[in-house]
Amino acid sequence: MDNPTTLTTYQQELAWIDSAASFLDNRFRIPGTNIRFGIDFLIGLVPYIGDVVGFAISGLLVMVMARKGASGMALVKMVGNVWIDGAIGAIPLLGDLFDLRYRANLRNLQLLKEHYAEGKHQGSAWPVVFLILISLFVLIGLSVWVIWKALYWIFS
Repeated sequence: MDNPTTLTTYQQELAWIDSAASFLDNRFRIPGTNIRFGIDFLIGLVPYIGDVVGFAISGLLVMVMARKGASGMALVKMVGNVWIDGAIGAIPLLGDLFDLRYRANLRNLQLLKEHYAEGKHQGSAWPVVFLILISLFVLIGLSVWVIWKALYWIFS
């Protein structure tokens, strides 16, 4: 992004994504401390429903980043951030403490900025997706085999 016009356009297009990520992860501060949090943390305090809503909002933000041209590899990393935030965030109390520090949306924004400004996180996501699909099929096959063995043991 050496062209100043391109850089200005890039900054204008992503300014609202920056605002949204900050609102979700970094908008408020606990008085007397340097601990910052956002709406995602507050929503996550509502058991189960809050975690699902926060996960969905973060997913929508990743979809917007995909539309802005993030590479497949950057998107895989972003989805991984959202998944980690959602999975650990769903654990009562521990997940809420984790949400104070992890800030998946700001991490994803940083990935997008690095992708555009520095050319990082380039490449296709298909090798990673392929590995995940193979792992899922192996787990499904293993689960079917265990269930089959358990049923055989029960009924024989």
